[in-house]
Amino acid sequence: MPRVLITTDYLRPGDEVDARLRAAGLETVHAPMTGRRDPEELVSVLDGIDAALVAHEPLTADVLSRAGQLRVVVRTGVGYDSVDVEAARRLGISVSNLPGINANAVAEYTLGLLLASARRLVESAAGVAGGGWPREDGRELRGSTLGLVGYGAAARAVVPLARAFGMDVVCTTGVPQSRRADPGVRFVPFDELLAVSDHVSIHTALTDRTRGLFDASAFARMKPGAVLVNTARGAVVDERALADAVRTGAIAGAALDVVGEEPLPADSALRDVEGITVYSHLAGQTAEARRAAGLAGAAELVAALEGRPRFPVT
Repeated sequence: MPRVLITTDYLRPGDEVDARLRAAGLETVHAPMTGRRDPEELVSVLDGIDAALVAHEPLTADVLSRAGQLRVVVRTGVGYDSVDVEAARRLGISVSNLPGINANAVAEYTLGLLLASARRLVESAAGVAGGGWPREDGRELRGSTLGLVGYGAAARAVVPLARAFGMDVVCTTGVPQSRRADPGVRFVPFDELLAVSDHVSIHTALTDRTRGLFDASAFARMKPGAVLVNTARGAVVDERALADAVRTGAIAGAALDVVGEEPLPADSALRDVEGITVYSHLAGQTAEARRAAGLAGAAELVAALEGRPRFPVT
């Protein structure tokens, strides 16, 4: 009986996903990932495992090479930068993700961050909790320009929501011209997007090209009143450069759902910077998205074990 490791923290023994996998003739082993996990611990829990339904574990070349029985890895989400895909390919391990599975959840959350930033909701609530009654002006989204960096499923789902609020939408992307047929979006180069956007929302994958894309040079090209929103990957942003940009007024602020190291370290450059709010990686975490991801992940894992993965990245 093939053994399946499940590390995604919202999946539990006896739940719907567990039942689906057991009905497919698989033995399940749960080891939820909460916070950082030591590589040696990961190697240990992968011992004797044939397939894994995983969260953000760092599946490095070393870890994968020591998981001698592993044949399939499925990420219960879109990003797979925590997996050394080239090493997996060399080792004959199938790696899949679930493209678009939480796009609606991420899109709604993105609008939530835009509204919270524009209307200073976090600052207001914190002020009241501290005994005050803050009454600073906010800004309306209507009539402002939203710049989307990336044009994947989540970014595309943001467009109609932003347009409903009366925002103009521009986008910079590497997707082929044939996939840019959206009358609600004006596609522009990155430099132009930085120059014209009142809000910049990151939706790109983490690659060698996008790592550190938002550095001091990028912030210098943005509007002084602009706000950065990131629901993609923390490493797309140079966090020290962002902190400096907000402190000096190069940009107005940032709402970050993802950071380079999670949970946020006590000595992070992002701490105690007025105008920067860090959230706990919640964009895709709705009951609906979690259920969909769990069930789709189970289906993909079973299909991959049978040699017919639907969403392979290897």
